[in-house]
Amino acid sequence: PRCKSMFRFLIGCFVLLSTAAQAAEPVRLGLLHTLSPAPFYIAKESGYFDAEGIDLQFRFFDAAQPIAAAAVAGDIDVGVTALTGGFFNLAEKGTLKVIGGGLHEQKGYEGSAILVSTAAYDAGLTGLGKLGGHSFAITQYGSSFHYMIGRIAEGQKFDIASVQLRPVQTVTNMLAALTSGQVDATIAIASQAKQLQASGKAKILGWAGDVVPYQLTAVFAPTPVVTGKSDTLKRFAAAYKRGVADYRTAFLRLDSAGKPIADASTDAAVEKIVKYVFTGDPEARRKILEGVGYYDEDGALDVADVIEQVKWFKTQGLVKGESDPKSMIDTRFLPVR
Repeated sequence: PRCKSMFRFLIGCFVLLSTAAQAAEPVRLGLLHTLSPAPFYIAKESGYFDAEGIDLQFRFFDAAQPIAAAAVAGDIDVGVTALTGGFFNLAEKGTLKVIGGGLHEQKGYEGSAILVSTAAYDAGLTGLGKLGGHSFAITQYGSSFHYMIGRIAEGQKFDIASVQLRPVQTVTNMLAALTSGQVDATIAIASQAKQLQASGKAKILGWAGDVVPYQLTAVFAPTPVVTGKSDTLKRFAAAYKRGVADYRTAFLRLDSAGKPIADASTDAAVEKIVKYVFTGDPEARRKILEGVGYYDEDGALDVADVIEQVKWFKTQGLVKGESDPKSMIDTRFLPVR
């Protein structure tokens, strides 16, 4: 009898586990295979999505625009990547909604560096205000890099039209163009910029967050998901917020001298992140610590800045429609700044 009871107990557990597994709702997240979406890696490895009944499935892409296109096509349910002119053109048509914040260029945090070649620096390009008249590598027109240099030009009072923009398609090509002398300047994430400066190949002129604080990446979803699966998105957002909280604890606390605090929570987060990026790299911890960017508390969205981005792209002729930028944003799921 005791064996039978144990058998029934084990069968019951199996049924319960099977039912729970079947009940988990698959959600396909489109993202770049980089450090940028680290809170999602942490949340997935910590079981936060499982706890919300979500089977989170990563769909990795090589660039931002294909993620937005995949969302419109219904190939992913949620995306997180940089906001671009291409994204806003799709959102103009009512096909996409920004629902939360991702990386935010923030004053005091080293996210994206404005980088110049050593040769250009030695020739006098020693400050951001001197970028006018120089060549500058971006991935493509309408990219986040294009937006950043445009806003820097406004802040530093030089004409963006005087900058020789060189669209070279990929970040790898941007760095190669800089180090080979094909361009004078570009933008790079902290880990790349610091490595190039240490090697003597480039100089960091400044940090985007100090001169152009803005919403670099954002969480978005196709409109049919926003309207038809709002409960799913609310549970998705709840898990994401927990991942952001862990990320902020691990990487964004500063000591009295303004230096990042690294402790056991940092080590735990690194262990989860390296399952997706820098896997097997003996320098993984250093690269992660040098490359982490700023996330606002609870994944909050800088709504005012997103609206400003849309306006800027329109003034450049890169977003064609006349839709109200506010119509591209839905703030029901995550907080705003």
